[in-house]
Formats: sequence, C-alpha cells, structure tokens
Amino acid sequence: MGWVTKIALIALLSIPGWSQGITVAAAADLNAPLSEIAANYQKQTGMILKLSFGSSGNLFNQIQNGAPYDVFLSAFNPPARLVAGVYAIGRLVLWTPESSLLDVEHRGMDTLLDPAVKKIAIANPQHAPYGGAAVAALRHYGIYEKVADRLVLGENVSQAAQFVESGNAQVGVVALAHALAPTMQGKGRYWEIPADSYPTLHQAAIILSRSSARKEAVEFLNYLKTSPATDVFRRYGFSVPKETP
Repeated sequence: MGWVTKIALIALLSIPGWSQGITVAAAADLNAPLSEIAANYQKQTGMILKLSFGSSGNLFNQIQNGAPYDVFLSAFNPPARLVAGVYAIGRLVLWTPESSLLDVEHRGMDTLLDPAVKKIAIANPQHAPYGGAAVAALRHYGIYEKVADRLVLGENVSQAAQFVESGNAQVGVVALAHALAPTMQGKGRYWEIPADSYPTLHQAAIILSRSSARKEAVEFLNYLKTSPATDVFRRYGFSVPKETP
C-alpha cells in the first residue's frame, strides 16, 4: 500500500488529539510564504499557528505514527474526498549561487551538462514530490542518465537548496519559492523549468479527522484562498486558483 493511499485511511480515523491553536504540517517549499502568511493570520485573528516543515513523505510518516497535526499542507494530489482545497501550484527552477560562472539563465537545462558541474542537488524523490518532479524534468529533457551519478539528494527541497548555498553542489533543481525568498535576494540566479516537463506540483490541504480544532482549521484553510494569502503565494512564484472575495 503506497503512502498516499495510507494517508487516505489515516485521515479518516477519529483519534483524539489536543489543540492549542492549530498545528500545521507543511511541505518544505512552503517555508517562506507560509511563515509570512501565518504571521499575518495570527496578527489578524490571534490564533496561534504551530508550523512544522519537511518533505511530504516524511510528514506523512509522522502522521502515520500519531503526530497530532490538525492540518497537512502537502505537495501532492491526495484523494479528492479528503482535500479541503488545492490552494497553490509550485514550480521548479535550476538555481546557482550568484558567484557561479555557470550561465544558467541562458543555457537552461544544458547547464547540467557543463563539465564544471560536479554535483546537482535535488530533493529525495522517494518521499519529496519536488524530487520526483526534478527526476521527471531530467528525463523529459533526455539527460537523466547523463547526470544521475552526479545527483545529491536532500531530505527535502529546502535542504537541496542548502547544498547549493553551501557549495556542496554547483546547481540545484529547487522550488521557485526558494529563489524568490527575501533571504535569497542577490545570492543566486535561476532559470524556470517549463511546467510541461514535470507533473503538476499541487499544494493540497487536508484536515485530519482526529484534530480537536477542526473549526479553526477550516477557517485557516479558507483564509489561504483569500487575497491576502494568495498575494503572498504569487510573490513566491506559486500559481493559485481563483481567490475568494
């Protein structure tokens, strides 16, 4: 049984939890935008939001083992009956440090074939949807077999980006949200990978039935679809469904 199927079963369980505000498990690509959105929401409502970031697969394993999250914001497309809504769609980029001599902005995927590229950082495709999307893009361009022995795997897409920032990889296939984060301005250059070269990176929301803060969780997910939140998502390079008034 795959982990996406398992989460469908787990989300239907009714196991008592605890609630001190809302506890949110979120895919690593959401770190910067969701932190900003959560701060705005807390200021507006007074509701405490506890955020935990990681790969969607690892967060699922935590949920499977009883972690008391109220909301799961995942970078995959779970069973429709469990989804409170798809609130954003992520994008992939090739990213290099500003100091790099690689001309990623003009060479695109050919950058990865440059002899100067010894290591390419991606998220682990076994449990990170951005890693799976990265592999799909490499296969789409017919270069996966040429670069497979140079791939270094991050636990999640944020760690893959950290490998490039630290110099442990010359280029990374990471989230556009990382490249656009305020903390990264002036630190790197990127080329956006065409969206038709990898599976759509849906950002889907699930409220776990064992949550003791379901009303508050629903209110927060409704907020994610309003203009104050979707404006933040757009700033970080996500495309979003039509927002509510």
